[in-house]
Amino acid sequence: MRTHHALPAALAATALLALTGCQEAKPAGGAAAGSAPASASASAPAPASPPAAKQGTLPDLVGKGLQAAQDEAQAAGFHRLVSHDGLGRGRAQAFDRNWKVCFQSPGPGAASTEARIDFGAVKADEACPASDPGLPSAAAGTTPDFYRKSVKAARDALPSGVSVTVKDARQGRAVLQETNWQVCAQLPKAGNPLNGGPVELNVVRFGETCP
Repeated sequence: MRTHHALPAALAATALLALTGCQEAKPAGGAAAGSAPASASASAPAPASPPAAKQGTLPDLVGKGLQAAQDEAQAAGFHRLVSHDGLGRGRAQAFDRNWKVCFQSPGPGAASTEARIDFGAVKADEACPASDPGLPSAAAGTTPDFYRKSVKAARDALPSGVSVTVKDARQGRAVLQETNWQVCAQLPKAGNPLNGGPVELNVVRFGETCP
């Protein structure tokens, strides 16, 4: 004999199976089941290489006015331009047209356009020296060589905390315009330990001979 409870039980089982199939979980982001995340499959871009420095031809600019030399260097593709007092006096080239080039570094020829071009210059009415005195320099902790350099150049080369005493080596005159005075003797001597100073400079005016 057939029971009346079989039909409701069968209908309940069918509904449960249908509900379970509709609620099957899907991968996050809507990706198909079993597929790898997009971030894992995409390769990272290779880092960009820095552009290679361009090569140019630096003209021979010795003998030209400083302003003209700078303009010509820029026209050739060189833009890192600096200058210094070619007499070692530490004067600033405030008006480039009033100065002329005695030395250039690097010299004329092939060079990277990123190179730093340094002009040693003197005033237009001054004669170029035989060699570029440059700026005072020495290894850290040692006293630079200030001979024939201006008092200003010497002071600029020393740490700000070093005490500097300046004495006229000839007549006891006051040293007012430090770019007009050159060092004849110094203590400590060049190459000796600096040890924080003090530094003593014996000087005469440019154009005078050291005693």
